[in-house]
This record gives sequence, structure tokens and C-alpha cells, in this order.
Amino acid sequence: MQRAFLIGTPPLSVTLRRSDRARRFSLRVSRTDGQVTLSLPRWAPEAEALRFAASQEGWIRRALAARPQVRLVGIGALVPVEGRELLVEAAPLRSVRLAEDRLLVPGSATAGPRIVAYLKLMARQKLQVACDRHAATLGKPYARITLRDTTSRWGSCTTKGNLMFSWRLIMAPPPVLDYVAAHEVAHLAEMNHSDAFWSVVARLRPDYASHRDWLRRHGARLQAIAFRD
Repeated sequence: MQRAFLIGTPPLSVTLRRSDRARRFSLRVSRTDGQVTLSLPRWAPEAEALRFAASQEGWIRRALAARPQVRLVGIGALVPVEGRELLVEAAPLRSVRLAEDRLLVPGSATAGPRIVAYLKLMARQKLQVACDRHAATLGKPYARITLRDTTSRWGSCTTKGNLMFSWRLIMAPPPVLDYVAAHEVAHLAEMNHSDAFWSVVARLRPDYASHRDWLRRHGARLQAIAFRD
């Protein structure tokens, strides 16, 4: 991939990504890190692609301005856990613990890494229960679950039955996490996004549409949360 700059105030950094599947120019602005990506066909001249990007400068700047502000989480801040805002509080403990409306963190430890480790463990436990339940309903076992900190998708399923999820789903309301689990498990039966696939999702989670909409409206806020060391 190449990087180019559009002249302006401030200048805009644009990453050029050539693709065999691209048939036209397309721009994407990441709502998590603000990276601007210009996809273009293999055969397209770079100068023509940059002229296209320059013609869309106004749209790019509006998209960047609409990004959620980074939210720092540490002692004394609030962090969403299963859709609830919990106060992060230092406590004389050996490990992170939930206590009603608080998330207690060992006072002598760096808060950020400990909170992330706790959320990852919680996410794995909740996702495994959800995936086990949905897989049993379909009679389609999965191979394994992997957690990552992804920015482009909340989950995925491979042809070998490996499921991947963003651990940040644990910050969303539980029905949202369950919907994403159902979505990926449904791919064990339908490896596509056809009408047949969505019928499987509806069988597993009849109210999936509202939870999919929640992620579309609020997911970027979860991606914008950073954890203090």
C-alpha cells in the first residue's frame, strides 16, 4: 500500500490500496483511528485516483469531524461493561472485580492492562456460552473461538468453523453480544449473507435487527475507548 497527501488545512493523509476486485474508486474513513483509505483497481492510474480523492475532500473532512472522540478509561473514569457504565475504582485487591456499579482494580497495578485482561476473560466466557447454545440449536459445532481487537468487523467465521470476535463486545448490552454470536454461528450453516443466512440468524435471534442497528449506531463509541496504562 502507498500513502499520499491531499493539500489542505491540515493536509490529509490517504492510504492507496490496489485491489483485484475493485472496479471503481472508493473511499473509507475509519471511525476508530481516522485512517483514510482509497481503494482502486489494479489498472487505475494513481494520478486519476488522487484527483478523485481531492474531489471528495469535503466529504472526507466531514467524516473525520464526525468521528467519536477518544474516551480514556482509568481510575476514576467510567467504563461500559455489558451496557452499564461502571466507575473504575482502586481497591486493595489482587485481581479486578465487579461490585454493583463499580469495577474494582488493584490499587498498586496499572489500571488499563488489568481492565482489558478482565474484559477479555469476561468476553470469552460470555461468547462461549452464547456460541455453544446457538451451535447446539443448529446442530453445527464450531472449531474454536479467538478474540481480537478488530476495527473493521465484530466477528467472523472461517470455512473450518473457527469463530473470531472483538472482545469489545463485552462492553455492549448482552443481547448485542448474543446477536453477534448468533450471526457468526449462522455462518456454519450458510457461509454468505443471503436470504437463507438471515433466516438462520432470525431462527437463533428473532430480534436480531434491533441489536444489529445498535452496533451500527453505537459501535464506533466502543472502538474509540482507550485504556490508560
